[in-house]
Amino acid sequence: MKAVIGVFASLALIAVVSVFFVLSKVPGGIKLPRIGPECTVRADGEVTLDSVQMANAATIAAVGVRKEMPEQAVVVALATALQESKLENLDDGDRDSVGLFQQRPSQGWGTFEQIKNPRYAAAKFYTALRKVKGWEDMRVTDAAQKVQRSAYPNAYEKWADESRVLARALLGRATGAVACTVTGAPAVRGAAAASALMAGLKLDWGKKLDSASEHAAGLTVSVSNPSSGWRYAHWLVSHASATGLERVRFGALEWTAPDGKWQQVTTTGAHDEGRVVAEVFN
Repeated sequence: MKAVIGVFASLALIAVVSVFFVLSKVPGGIKLPRIGPECTVRADGEVTLDSVQMANAATIAAVGVRKEMPEQAVVVALATALQESKLENLDDGDRDSVGLFQQRPSQGWGTFEQIKNPRYAAAKFYTALRKVKGWEDMRVTDAAQKVQRSAYPNAYEKWADESRVLARALLGRATGAVACTVTGAPAVRGAAAASALMAGLKLDWGKKLDSASEHAAGLTVSVSNPSSGWRYAHWLVSHASATGLERVRFGALEWTAPDGKWQQVTTTGAHDEGRVVAEVFN
């Protein structure tokens, strides 16, 4: 009898695992492994990431803007990083592969320390992609393969839909599209948190960063249009978990860390469309 029960238990476990595997392959429905507070991105589709993955995705998108790459390039870069590392900055991989894109020091991508820097790794990927003739007209997986030269050349395509959702949101083509819930004690507070946020903005966006000012309670970024405003607002929320960010406000919407949602604000002014305001925990 025990043997029969054991067989049924094993079959039930296999069935559950099989169902999860099938559901994880449904386009637009992939839920990536989570190791921290959850972030949900909604922009003509939905993607769920953990806080580390979300921050890395936002950095990849920002570097793409800084290097003046079109949206399709950001889609290709995100799909590549999703396939290679699940958007985690890995210390190792196949042979000497490391980082978000599993780039190899032995193949001329840079030193281990350089490749482990998400900004450096993303910039190197975009530089290599730009050299691929006709990449703009290729499928996502074909463009990625031209850069990566993977043993699984079609593997990147399964991330194309998720990458388009992320790109739309992180490039500011959706409103209030990145929502992250941040719980527990802030990683850093006050002026130190504001300085960390400003430093991260400058490193990711470079000369593409609009006018920004830092103050004890947070920072303010002046923007020229709603699209650029949502780029910064979504970048800030994406990096909230590690930076002590408590609140982001742009236009008529406001995000707060414990709640993790964008809500309508009760009072707005003409200036609110022209700046993104970020407040840190004090």
